[in-house]
Amino acid sequence: MSATLLFSFVIAYFLLLLGVAWYTSRNSNNDSFFIGNRNSNWMLVSFGMIGTSLSGVTFVSVPGTVGSNNFGYFQVVLGYFIGYFVVAYILLPLYYRLHLTSIYNYLLQRFGNTAYKTGAMFFIISRVLGATARLYLVINVLQLFILDNLHISFPVTTFVILLMILLYTFEGGVKTIVFTDTLQTTFMLLGLIVCVFYIMHSLDLSFTGTMQQLTDKGYTKIINTDINSGGFFLKQVIGGAFITIGMTGLDQEMMQKNISVKTLGGSQKNMVTFSFVLVVVNFLFLLLGGLLYLYAANNNIAIKGDDLFPTVALQHLPSFISIIFIIALISALFPSADGALTALTSSFCIDILGLKRRDDLNEKQRKKIRLTVHLIMAFVFFLCVMMFKWINDKSIINIILIVAGYTYGPLLALFTFGIFSKRTLPDNALVVAVCIIAPFICYFISSNASAWFNGYTIGVELLLINAAITFLGLYFISKPAIKTA
Repeated sequence: MSATLLFSFVIAYFLLLLGVAWYTSRNSNNDSFFIGNRNSNWMLVSFGMIGTSLSGVTFVSVPGTVGSNNFGYFQVVLGYFIGYFVVAYILLPLYYRLHLTSIYNYLLQRFGNTAYKTGAMFFIISRVLGATARLYLVINVLQLFILDNLHISFPVTTFVILLMILLYTFEGGVKTIVFTDTLQTTFMLLGLIVCVFYIMHSLDLSFTGTMQQLTDKGYTKIINTDINSGGFFLKQVIGGAFITIGMTGLDQEMMQKNISVKTLGGSQKNMVTFSFVLVVVNFLFLLLGGLLYLYAANNNIAIKGDDLFPTVALQHLPSFISIIFIIALISALFPSADGALTALTSSFCIDILGLKRRDDLNEKQRKKIRLTVHLIMAFVFFLCVMMFKWINDKSIINIILIVAGYTYGPLLALFTFGIFSKRTLPDNALVVAVCIIAPFICYFISSNASAWFNGYTIGVELLLINAAITFLGLYFISKPAIKTA
C-alpha cells in the first residue's frame, strides 16, 4: 500500500486529536493540567488507562514473544491483576486521604524533603526511560514501513511526533488526556480485534480451531515449572504484581489520572474494572501472536519478534487492514507518550521545583514555568529515543521490565517503609546513598546469580530484590519513631 496514503491517515488522526485537545482545554488552568480539576469521569479514566498501560510495546512486542515464550507472558499478566487490587485498596485510599496532587508528596509528609525528592527523581528517571523505549518502538515501525519510503529521516520523524504530542497536551494536560486516551484506546482495541478476526478468517479457523492448532504447536503453554528459569511461574506472578504496584501505584502518570476522579470510590471502581479488562486484552494480544505465527508458517514468512506483526499487517494483508493497523499503532503510541510527558512535567514542577508551594509566584508565572519544563521534557524524550535507536534492540518489552526492576525498586521500598513501619529516616544524603547503591548491588547479584545459585536466573523478580535491598538499607539508617505522651 502507498506510504503516502498511510502517512495521510497519520496526519488526519493527529488533526482529530488536536480538535479534541482544543475542545477540552478551554478555560483550563494549572490544576486542569496536573489533576484535571479532580472532575474526571471514572469510566473514561478506566477505559483510557488500558491504552496507557498497553502502549505500542504490547501492541507490537507481546505478539512477537509468542514465538520464543509461547503464552508465558500471561504469567506476568496474572501478577499484574493481583497488583491492581493492592493499588486500589492500599495506595489509593492513602492518596485521597492526603489530598495529593503529586503522589510523592506522601514521602515529604512521612520522611521529609530528601526522601521526597529522591522518590520523585527515581520516578522521573524510570518514566523517561520506559516511555521513550515505548515511543522508540512505535516510531521505528512507522519509520521502517512508511517514512523511509518517503525519504524522511528517523530524527525528523521523532521530532515531528513529539511536536504533535506537545501541541495537544500543552494547555489541557490531564484534562485533555482523559478524553484523548479514551479515543485512542478505542482505535487500538478495534485494530486488535479486527486483526484477530481477519487472520482467523484467512486461515479458515474458528476460535476453537485456532486454540486447537496453537495447542498442537505448543504456543498456548503458560506455566513454566523450571525454578531456575527467569520465566518460572511464581517469579513471573509475584514479579508482575510488584511491577504493577511500582509502575502503576507508585507512578505519577498512572495515579495522576486516577486521582483526577472526584471520589475514592469512583477511582477504585476504575482500577478494579481496568484490571479485569486488561487480563482479557492481554490474552487477545497473545492470541493474535499465535495467529501471526500460524499465518507466517503458512505463507513462508521467516520473521519473528517485534517485526512480525508490522510485516504481516503492512506487507501481506489487504489495504484496509494496513490502514487499521497504522491507526491502531499510533493510537497505542500517543497514550503512553502524552501521559508520560504530562506526568513528568507535573512531577518536576511540583516535586522538584516546588511550584505549588511557591507563594512568590502568581498563576501566570507558574504557567510559564510549567510550559518551559514541558518543552525541556520533550527535548529529553527526543535524546532518549535517539539513544534507543542507537541501541536498536529487537525486544523492547524486555528492556522496559529490566529498567523497571532497577529504577522502581527504591521507589517501592520508600513507600513500603513509610506505610508498613513507624520508623523515621534522616533528612539527609544517607537516604539518597541507599537508594543509589541498592540498584548497583542488585545488578552485581543479577549478573552472578547463575554462577552462584546453580543456574538460577533472575527475571522480573529483579524489582522485588532491589526493593528488599533498599528496604534493608533504609532500616539500617532509620531510627525508631519518637513516642508521644
